[in-house]
Amino acid sequence: MPSITKPLATHPTAQRNQLGLTIRDYEGSMSTLCAGCGHDSITAAIVRALWEQSTPPHRIAKLSGIGCSSKTPTYFVNGAHGFNSAHGRMPAIAAGAIAANCDLTYIGVSGDGDSLSIGLGQLSHAIRRNLKMVYVIENNGVYGLTKGQFSASADLGSKSKRGEANRMAPIDPVRLGLSLGATFVARSFSGDKEQLVPILRAALSHRGFALIDVISPCVTFNDHNGSTKSYLHTRRYSRQLVESDFVPHADEIVADITSAGTTAVKMHDGSTVMFRSVPADYDPTDRAKVSAYLDQHQKDGQILTGLLYIDGESPDVHEMNRTSATPLRELDYSKLCPGSAALDALQEDYR
Repeated sequence: MPSITKPLATHPTAQRNQLGLTIRDYEGSMSTLCAGCGHDSITAAIVRALWEQSTPPHRIAKLSGIGCSSKTPTYFVNGAHGFNSAHGRMPAIAAGAIAANCDLTYIGVSGDGDSLSIGLGQLSHAIRRNLKMVYVIENNGVYGLTKGQFSASADLGSKSKRGEANRMAPIDPVRLGLSLGATFVARSFSGDKEQLVPILRAALSHRGFALIDVISPCVTFNDHNGSTKSYLHTRRYSRQLVESDFVPHADEIVADITSAGTTAVKMHDGSTVMFRSVPADYDPTDRAKVSAYLDQHQKDGQILTGLLYIDGESPDVHEMNRTSATPLRELDYSKLCPGSAALDALQEDYR
């Protein structure tokens, strides 16, 4: 394996973040995916976002299911915790981990097959519980590991590499998230790192479930004429709805700056997401209007990208369930198991 092993040396002039770490400290193993795979571009964006956020590597938990997409966590942050679960079952593993330790930064990476077919029920409940995690769907419209069959996200009429057309309507993860009450919904393109990195940074600071659908072309099975998930089609029909900037929390600087064409959404930790060039009739905090706006432009075949919806006020799973502020893994055994007397007293309340 020496040909795909990264060198240990770091250039002395490499830029460092607030923790004194270089971007190399957030990388993982060398990718074994096909050359040009969109998933590797997503990996690079995740690495950049975590480095810019100065997230301690040992405070990161990365999770995945099964599929090409689920190999991605291997390729970023070697020093993080990691769990590769069964097909479609990553949200349940994430829910258990989050319940036990609420202090980690959770990143789940899945695919359109892993999340929208066998794992659809799992994803739905992760959304409704508002798990505090970043959930990235690497969406290429095919099952890459089993030779390119259509996945549940394949668009109606999209053609396979063999030329056959898909006859079933797709499941759109953005629509799904909006309908189930997701508090952070975004769509991006793996080839647009300038857009994807700020979206990831905002997602990392979000209180709750941050769903990011990333169109990620499969260069082997779904990058041909007739595919609606190819590099050419996505670049031709994608429309950046808004330009998003993430502004970390810092000491207040007062200035008189025009707000024309800009909408600011304050995050719970004091940071701000800036939406620039927002259309006059678009409100990223109004779920119904966002859905209507998507309807309006979908008729033209446009792929709207950007941070489409955000709700920074809804409680996450810990607030809803009034769980301990101290992670369960850090509680004394006497509190986790207070004894039969405490159990008897609890049962009396239900008599």
